[in-house]
Amino acid sequence: MDDNRDDKYEETELEKKDSGTEEKKSDDSGSDYEDVCFICRRPESKAGKMFKLPNNICVCDDCMHKTMDTVSQFDYQGLLNNPNMGDLNGKGFPNISFVNLADLKGDGGIPNKQKPKKKKKSAAEIDIRDIMPPHKIKQKLDEYVVGQEHAKKVMSVAVYNHYKRVATGTMDEIEIEKSNMLMIGPTGCGKTYLVKTLARLLDVPLAIADATSLTEAGYIGDDIESVVSKLLAAADNDVERAEQGIIFIDEIDKIAKKKNTNSRDVSGESVQQGMLKLLEGAEVEVPVGANSKNAMVPLATVNTRNILFICGGAFPDLDEIIKQRLNKKTSIGYSAELKDKYDKEKNILSRVTVEDIRKFGMIPEFIGRLPVIFTLEGLSRDMMVQILKEPRNAILKQYQKLLELDEVELLFNEGALEAIADKAMEKETGARALRAIIEEFMLDIMYEVPKDDNIGRVTITKEYIEGNGGPIIDIRSRSAEHPDRLKVVQQPVSGS
Repeated sequence: MDDNRDDKYEETELEKKDSGTEEKKSDDSGSDYEDVCFICRRPESKAGKMFKLPNNICVCDDCMHKTMDTVSQFDYQGLLNNPNMGDLNGKGFPNISFVNLADLKGDGGIPNKQKPKKKKKSAAEIDIRDIMPPHKIKQKLDEYVVGQEHAKKVMSVAVYNHYKRVATGTMDEIEIEKSNMLMIGPTGCGKTYLVKTLARLLDVPLAIADATSLTEAGYIGDDIESVVSKLLAAADNDVERAEQGIIFIDEIDKIAKKKNTNSRDVSGESVQQGMLKLLEGAEVEVPVGANSKNAMVPLATVNTRNILFICGGAFPDLDEIIKQRLNKKTSIGYSAELKDKYDKEKNILSRVTVEDIRKFGMIPEFIGRLPVIFTLEGLSRDMMVQILKEPRNAILKQYQKLLELDEVELLFNEGALEAIADKAMEKETGARALRAIIEEFMLDIMYEVPKDDNIGRVTITKEYIEGNGGPIIDIRSRSAEHPDRLKVVQQPVSGS
């Protein structure tokens, strides 16, 4: 008995080596499909190594051994020679059937188009040497974003540390915590633009969600998991790539606890509580291609452990809460501070503390999962002028490109830029006001210039912005003495 077992063991080992060789050959062939067992119909990924038979037939190791063990107990030579495959010497085999290989010639077996696809290889791991260092990230951001030096520095360091954490994983005994961010700044200061630029530089999936549409599960509105579903869609439904992405939740201040209300707060504190597991890291089942779960939508499991969450909001009236805290020292006497001491301070938000945010209506558990808190300063007049002309895709450069397609040069005087910045400061809506102002005074120019092919250059002046004059129009007509020069004719555009 022992000798037979040893012989059988040696045969099994030999079969394993042979099947391993065959498997390697099939993998080296470069096929995108995997083999399927002809008997049990299981693919190679589940059944294991396959035996290759003629006519493209594959049999898994289990089925091959079961067949050989069963057939070896009987006189299978007589059985195969019996055309009826019925009773032989009074013995019946009701549960055993044999395949006639002759019937499988030609297109027999399983064609490649019916084989299941091999499982995709996992996404490439992030190499720690390929991660852009903080100073280079900030240099790239400087090309697109004017000012906000502190915010760009904080974001560069936080993102660098986060992707170092993703690259190392759990290979060390010290586990690095996730550095989610909370950015606070007035409207139009560049919060969303910063995140969009950052994701484009890092080439990672980015999902931008709006917290105002989120509600507690079971109510009309988007479920909390919909923010992860948007990230999955941005990653082309690649779960492993989505698990290394960035989620930016805008208007986060709109889910603060509602004050003086007796109704159920389904879009306030309950949403904050539901987001706790997402921010910290958990296995979340999200619908693929939809905002809510239902029977018709497939679900995918996404681990949010390595997803970087950036929350941003304007937090209106937060400056009043900060002033109340700072003015607690006011009293009567020589050491007293004036109550209006901080009223004229522009960047009062830079003095924010966790206590101020909690008083605004954010629960402590939510704030604790956003360890990196920083503020963006309001835009000054000089920053407005820089935004108009310096960034790589500045507003003025966009209009210059539009007129360049009509072979017309567009110029702006320095006084015109300052006049635009002054008007934008009056609107108090940040950089968004610049676009509205430029659209207004460029309307007539964009309408009139295509009419006349002789126009070669348009110069915007301060008087035109203020409504006291018109732009300088340079006509293409050339004199006989100086054919290479344009004739300068200052005239207002109709409608100005």
